[in-house]
Amino acid sequence: METKYSKIIDKIKLIDPINYAKNRNFIDGSVTKLSPYISRGMISTKFVFEKILERNIPFCKVEKFVQELCWRDYWQIIWKQKGNLIDSDLKNNQKGVTNELFSRSLFENNCGIKAIDESVKQLYNTGYMHNHNRMYLASVACNIAKSHWLNPARWMYYNLLDGDWGSNALSWQWVSGTNSNKKYYANQQNINKYCYTNQKNTFLDIDYSEFESLETPTSLTETIDVNLSTELPKNKNLKIDVNVPTLIYNYYNLDPNWRLEKKYNRIFLLEPEIFKKYPISSKCLEFAIELSKNIDGIQLYVGSFFDLLNEYNIKSTYFKEHPLNNYNGFEDKRDWMFDNSENVKSFFSYWKKCKKELKNKKLI
Repeated sequence: METKYSKIIDKIKLIDPINYAKNRNFIDGSVTKLSPYISRGMISTKFVFEKILERNIPFCKVEKFVQELCWRDYWQIIWKQKGNLIDSDLKNNQKGVTNELFSRSLFENNCGIKAIDESVKQLYNTGYMHNHNRMYLASVACNIAKSHWLNPARWMYYNLLDGDWGSNALSWQWVSGTNSNKKYYANQQNINKYCYTNQKNTFLDIDYSEFESLETPTSLTETIDVNLSTELPKNKNLKIDVNVPTLIYNYYNLDPNWRLEKKYNRIFLLEPEIFKKYPISSKCLEFAIELSKNIDGIQLYVGSFFDLLNEYNIKSTYFKEHPLNNYNGFEDKRDWMFDNSENVKSFFSYWKKCKKELKNKKLI
């Protein structure tokens, strides 16, 4: 995966927002694969959105692309509003749960649905999984293998280079019916269509009307308690100028263009408590550290925010808005695409407000 900032910006020029609307659900569709950089805060949804608007394409042709960008902001808004509540069933209790673990055959990419098994292999090898395959897998894990969504969601987040706990947890809750009005199912015909497979006679090769009464197949019944942990690097001595403020970067903010106007200490903070609660793989950690190298003068610190302040006598700090922050200092607002990030109740009420803002600014 590319980690040089200039090359990442070049990827934005290659976005095909018109074809994206037509074929994004297919595994070879015109998806951007920019999500790892957005999730790590290297670029923002707003930045990508503005680059698309600069092309002067009629809005009706790029609306689906813009809407999908808005989903990313929407999940962040819900996380901001609900905080730790997103770690448990948000609106409804998950129905039909028989275990709190994860199906071993899904974990070992051997569930028998070729498209899902191949996507898990790809996840382990590359840290990427197509969004539709994430939904297919979550549906099988929660609604057919009857696992509670939390631990399978933590496993997926652990492995994704674009891991964003808000988007990940709330999407799993949407699939499992705890953050939506019904469970999401995909049958074999649907998967064959979008993944170009031709499987028949699988446990998913049924009509949608049969899903609610479907017994868990024996291939999914064995479960595994997935042990997830993050090994953080050792600390090195930092060079801190106590006469200038300190910028705090973290796993969700690695923006190389943030506050370039004057001199700061620039610290990439890795807090053990965060990674204990939301562990990530070594592949994901290494990716983030490589991205951080685009930031001039960045230094790595492993420990709590308050340990950092005490150890280096830091008096003034700045940081970017994020739900996981537990800092003191000056907070810069997240680069939201739209101004209406308060009192959001549903995505489509939020999207309605976004479109109104676009019309008021004469952008559509």
